[in-house]
Formats: sequence, structure tokens, C-alpha cells
Amino acid sequence: MAVTHPPAQDRRRFTRITFDARTELRINGERWPVQLVDISLKGLLVRLIDPVELAVGDELEARVTLARGEIELCLPVTLTRMTPPYLGFECGAIDLESISHLRRLLELNLGDASLLDRELEQLVAEE
Repeated sequence: MAVTHPPAQDRRRFTRITFDARTELRINGERWPVQLVDISLKGLLVRLIDPVELAVGDELEARVTLARGEIELCLPVTLTRMTPPYLGFECGAIDLESISHLRRLLELNLGDASLLDRELEQLVAEE
């Protein structure tokens, strides 16, 4: 697991971490396994395993399974960009349990709690 740092010209304010975890997209009773590329407090990037018919603006649920299946993040997401085979999503309002697990995951991978605290403050300020 490695921390990725966006280029200086990139306007992202949330650090993305490369992370490998079983991930699934869900919409209207359909499910698609995908490969998680990276994740942040604001969203995630996945790589399609099989083709899917989605459009920018579609609202889905992403399920990310951690800790050998013991923890599952349930993330409401909106598809914001498509560059097949990659899909970029922005997270919506995340439940307390999932945001707690996501925060801990990011904290462990960033190695800098103060950076994560600044990102959380930024996220709250955007709401």
C-alpha cells in the first residue's frame, strides 16, 4: 500500500491512497465486482473487470471489504468521470461507522494524523 501524491497542478485537496480491497458497485439490485485503484475521503477510483452500462451522474453504492471480510465500507457514490476501464466516483454522505473505518484506513496509510485532520476539516467545510 503506497500513498499517492497528486501533481502540483492537480487541484485535488484530498490525499488518495492506493489500496487493494474487494470492492463491488451496486445499483438497482445489480452488482459488479471492480478493482479498487485508490480511495480518499472524497471519493474513489475503480477499474472495471467487466463492462457495465453507467452514465456520469449515476448514483450507486460502493462496498469495500476490509480486514479479511470483517469490515465493510458502504459508500454512497456518484459517477463523476469515465475513462474506460476506469471510473471515478465522488462520495456522498457516508454513515458514521463507514466514515470511522475509512478515517482509520487513511490514518494508517498516511502516517500523519495532522494531514488527515486537515482533510476532514476541509471536507466538513465543503458540506
